[in-house]
Amino acid sequence: MTLYFQDWSGGPNATVLQITGHQDHGLLSFAKFGSVFVTDDPITQAFDKNSAEIARAQGIYVTSALDGKISHVLISIIFTNNEYKGSTLEIQGASPQFERVREVAIVGGTGKFRLARGYATFETIHFDLAIHYVVIQCNVTILHY
Repeated sequence: MTLYFQDWSGGPNATVLQITGHQDHGLLSFAKFGSVFVTDDPITQAFDKNSAEIARAQGIYVTSALDGKISHVLISIIFTNNEYKGSTLEIQGASPQFERVREVAIVGGTGKFRLARGYATFETIHFDLAIHYVVIQCNVTILHY
């Protein structure tokens, strides 16, 4: 399953907020140890931000390595589309945030994804610093009952 996280880290419609940690001139500090972020990204079925929303990515991540290279991720993918509405996938683990492709464990799920196990890969496929907008492609591989 391929999903697209539509991530806005600034502006009036921000979907990522920094809760604590040092900010550099108002910019989010993803590479600063101890920074904590909360997210509620829309997930779409295609790259285009105007494509149909099928889920939300809600959770937190913490820059947990002293050198700022690793974030600990706790994200629930909460499906809103008809096929999987109300079902969830739970993502947890260390994410090497400056690698091109990051792999994190899927540790559970609910509804149609009950007892899910597997992994998700994340790749930033679009980055527009001027408007604080990122598209992250997420490829999900799971086993479930």
